[in-house]
Amino acid sequence: MTAGAVPGAPRGAARLVLADGRVFDGEAIGAPGRATGEVVFTTSMTGYQEALTDPSYGGQVLVMTYPLQGNYGVNAVDSESGRIQVRGFVVRELTDLPSHWRSRGTLDGYLARHGVPGIAGIDTRALTRHLRTRGVLMGTVTSDESAEEALARLRRTPDYASGDYVAEVSTREAYAFGSGRDPAEGAPHVAVVDLGVKRNIMRILSGRGCRVTAVPHTASASEIRRLDPDGIVLSPGPGDPMLLDGVVGTARELVGAYPMLGICLGHQVLGRVFGARTYKLPFGHRGANHPVRDLRTGRVWITSQNHGFAVDGSELAQEMRVEQQHLNDDTVEGLVHEELPIFTIQYHSEASPGPRDTEFFFDRFLSAVAGGEALAAARERVGGV
Repeated sequence: MTAGAVPGAPRGAARLVLADGRVFDGEAIGAPGRATGEVVFTTSMTGYQEALTDPSYGGQVLVMTYPLQGNYGVNAVDSESGRIQVRGFVVRELTDLPSHWRSRGTLDGYLARHGVPGIAGIDTRALTRHLRTRGVLMGTVTSDESAEEALARLRRTPDYASGDYVAEVSTREAYAFGSGRDPAEGAPHVAVVDLGVKRNIMRILSGRGCRVTAVPHTASASEIRRLDPDGIVLSPGPGDPMLLDGVVGTARELVGAYPMLGICLGHQVLGRVFGARTYKLPFGHRGANHPVRDLRTGRVWITSQNHGFAVDGSELAQEMRVEQQHLNDDTVEGLVHEELPIFTIQYHSEASPGPRDTEFFFDRFLSAVAGGEALAAARERVGGV
């Protein structure tokens, strides 16, 4: 509900126009105006605030497949970055009267305050089936032009794959992440290369006793070395990894000098470092219910995912091994170096939203950073997680 609106009051008309000419009519929500980007869907039933503020959705119009949204409002703690990152938001039904003890406002008002247009009242099931069949498409949410005008404008818009969205979401300057507690003396120092980092990654590292410094995606290898880190994390983020030659070159210079963990886009960057190519998936993996199998043990994990590109494992260097695969389509979900402490995961062990089943991968990385005994001692000093 926008500021000053009355619960249950009618909203103005809006439409979602896709690049193939498909049109969905509904009601305008959020801020007035137009929102244009790649239209993608997530199968998560909850966690809309975390999804809206996830930098990996930069440049995209997000569709929630679960029909009811906004029922628990928005709050001051669940944001994964400092602003809403999606271009636009699409839902079946938007609640005007949320109920939750932490709620500080409505989802509609939250979108409006951040200047993000959206649309409600459309058949999101039909839209999701269309995107699964056709693949993700560019689209626009509009309330002030005809479908024909919107389509003509959309066809003049550059395709999502051509955009450098990492440059839009990455920090401009290095900063120390503060979690409200001071790290213990001698705590492991982790440098996070911010390709679109979610706050929960840094919360988890900090909660495990680490000093955490986020650096811009443009940071050079020498700049990162001057921070004297004990380990390096390459974060998730939006867009095509084939556009990140600079980040790939920096990571290549640092290989062998530090333990490294790549998450999502960071996984794809490290895949490229070791000879792999990446490719675009038809409609991506987005949601909190994706099954991943560990090829060493056969164990299956349910994971949170948000990516539209994947690593082709067929051209990996011999020393880099595929360790995990997605059970739905056999895409590469994890890599491990045969000799060096380098690990990657395509999914989000930090969840937000989603299951926390694989959070132990942070422990695996930090064990390589500090050694098992040193890590355990650091966690004990700060009270653990």
